Amino acid sequence: MTDSGTAKLSRQVAIVNELGLHARSAAQIATLANRSKASVWIQKGDQKADASSIVDILTLACEKGTKITIRIENKTDFDILEAITELVEDGFGE
Repeated sequence: MTDSGTAKLSRQVAIVNELGLHARSAAQIATLANRSKASVWIQKGDQKADASSIVDILTLACEKGTKITIRIENKTDFDILEAITELVEDGFGE
């Protein structure tokens, strides 16, 4: 896959809610990621976590203001990418 193809399969967003990325918000992401056909990843700097795993997500320790990249491996999961992006941008409904 080319770099331009990869760019279309990822979004960078900032954590906006006061509590950061905690267990409940990680569970919301994992629920969405588990619907995907292929892997969904969350990256913070050089750390990468499986978005379908609450524990993996929590290891990133994302506070308010942290920038993360959400990445999908299969373009058929684009709706999952959009849903997770919207969830993060909306502060997980908090």
